Amino acid sequence: MNHSTHRRLVLLALALAPAASIAQVRRRPAQIAVFWIASDGQEKNLGVLREALRTYGYAEPGDIQIIARHVVSSYDRLPEAAAQLATEKVDLIVSYGATATVAVVKATSGIPIVMITGTDPVKLGVADSLSKPGRNATGLTFMSADIRGKRLEVLRELAPTMRRVGAVYASESPSEVAGIKGFEAIAAALRIDVQRVEIRTPDEIDAALARVAPGAVDALHVNTSTMFFANRDKLVGAVAKTRLPATFGSREYAEAGGLMSYGPNVLDGFRVAAGYIDKILRGAKASDIPIQQATKFELVINAKSARTVGIAVPASLLARADEVLQ
Repeated sequence: MNHSTHRRLVLLALALAPAASIAQVRRRPAQIAVFWIASDGQEKNLGVLREALRTYGYAEPGDIQIIARHVVSSYDRLPEAAAQLATEKVDLIVSYGATATVAVVKATSGIPIVMITGTDPVKLGVADSLSKPGRNATGLTFMSADIRGKRLEVLRELAPTMRRVGAVYASESPSEVAGIKGFEAIAAALRIDVQRVEIRTPDEIDAALARVAPGAVDALHVNTSTMFFANRDKLVGAVAKTRLPATFGSREYAEAGGLMSYGPNVLDGFRVAAGYIDKILRGAKASDIPIQQATKFELVINAKSARTVGIAVPASLLARADEVLQ
């Protein structure tokens, strides 16, 4: 086949191809920026997101380009990073965490945002409603009105004599500060006293847990936080040194060695986000796509960690667990 014949065949194929396919071939890769708090372990989040996007037919570098340079290490850096991100020509932003989502929604009203958050997006002020967000942000929320109460109940089942609980939370996150007040109200209704254990930055994790005096509390409730999630190996290690019964917010902590967790699978949130990304890249408006509310919450117990710290997990709790890690 000579060159001119080959060229005519190529032109004919393009003429017969669907317009959308031609546009996809000619269009530059979609620029997807990710925005959250992370540590050196953020590749797991990105790996899950990339894998999920491949199931929708998107691969790097041809179809998409994931931009991770705006990921930061602490809450205080989020506003500046969001402002910088808003000036860049990206097609879409994936935000993880309430504080990160609020920061980036304040920074831009024009770039579509797919959020993954544990807080009510309406109360955060980033959506008009779950069914019709009405703004440039949509996605998934892990919120549950009674999840803190259930987490406290399973903790009391693990430590039936519990009267005082240490509430470990990220004090630099406004949503976490609001959340700890709600937790205190729940604990008070159950006649359980709360001692706050404040952690501002990853560097404070070890020192903050070391200050929990022996006998001061009977157990630890570790609040959910993107900063904690990003540094979960370090956090789990510091909690283990207290040798106290403890519960965490999602199974990833139990997989990292935490004694027990009750909550959603956070990495599933990134899989769900891929579906939202697909819809938006195909032309849907974020303002019109309903926000999904997680409905599956798992109780995961790490039996090996329990044996290590000398805590006997009641048989009734083991029987109720969705998974027992040995």
